[in-house]
Amino acid sequence: QMIANDCHDPPKYWTIHGLWPDRAEDCNRTWHFNVTEIKDLLSDMRHYWPDVIHSSLNRTQFWKHEWDKHGTCAATLEALNSQKKYFGKALELYQHIDLNGCLLKAGIKPSSSYYKMTAIKEALTRFYGVTPKIQCLPPEEGEKAQTIGQIEFCFTKELQLVNCTSLDGKSNPVQAHLKLGTSELSVCNDTLPTYYPSEVR
Repeated sequence: QMIANDCHDPPKYWTIHGLWPDRAEDCNRTWHFNVTEIKDLLSDMRHYWPDVIHSSLNRTQFWKHEWDKHGTCAATLEALNSQKKYFGKALELYQHIDLNGCLLKAGIKPSSSYYKMTAIKEALTRFYGVTPKIQCLPPEEGEKAQTIGQIEFCFTKELQLVNCTSLDGKSNPVQAHLKLGTSELSVCNDTLPTYYPSEVR
C-alpha cells in the first residue's frame, strides 16, 4: 500500500525483518555496510530477507538499514561481530525456527477465513516452547478483523530461544519500528478475529 508501484512479487512465505538487540540502535555510525562482505550469502539473502519495497536497482537498501541500525549494536557479541556473521547468523536462526513449516504443521495457513489469535499463539508456544510476540495491523475502518503482520522471536545473548516479555511503553526498538501506510504494527489483540492473508491487496 505504501509504495504500491514498487512492490513486485511479494513472497508467499514468511521472510526476515531483522535481528535486533534490545534497547540499542545505531551504535557505530562509522562502520558502513559493505555488500561485498556478504557476497557468499546473497542468494539466501535475496530469498529469505528480500527488500520488497525498493526498486530492483537498489535491493541492498533494507540490509544497509538493518546493519546501520541494529547490526552495529549486535556486533558487541562475538557471534555477530562482522557483517558476514550478523547476516549469516540471522539466516541460520530463520532456518532453525522454520516458521513457515511450523505454522503449516499446525494447520495455520493463509486463507480468507479468520483465525483466533489465541489458537495461533498456542500453536507457536507448543511448537517452540516459548512465547513469541505476534504483531498485527489493526482493523481498517468498518472491518472487524486484525491482520497478522509480524512474528517476533526473542533470544538470549547465547542465541537460545526465550519468552518474549512484552515491554510496551518502555524504550524498545521494536515499538513503532515498522510503519505500513498510516497503520502501524502493534501487539495483536487476543479477542479480535485474525486474518492471515495469502496476499495483502
